[in-house]
Amino acid sequence: MEFHYTIITNKTIDEAISSIEQNLKEKKFGILWQLDLTDTLQKKGVNSYTSPYRILEVCNPVEAARVLGFNPLVGYFLPCKITVYESEGKTKIGLPKPTAMIGLLNDPELKSIGQEIEEILIDVLEKSK
Repeated sequence: MEFHYTIITNKTIDEAISSIEQNLKEKKFGILWQLDLTDTLQKKGVNSYTSPYRILEVCNPVEAARVLGFNPLVGYFLPCKITVYESEGKTKIGLPKPTAMIGLLNDPELKSIGQEIEEILIDVLEKSK
């Protein structure tokens, strides 16, 4: 099983992020924070990585509280991350699969919830192409 789900889009990074934000809202998720990793690296004097790379931290507060209620260790995986980056001249959108992360806790109930969240986030990515 792949730990991630990644798609390719013809959109620019900014267009993809705008689309992701809109599609997340429709699913009651939001972007809590956005990191421009390339810019951050350059500000720290690391100029060897120049490809655009953004990391979005996304959350549905109701779902976050739900999984934390089962096991506080789930907080190690929160918030969910969506990456938008350029690779080989293409814009890619990806995420670590919640089932892969939550699966580490060996709890069937949590895995079921993780599957629900994963399906929602994959749908968001697909609609954001």
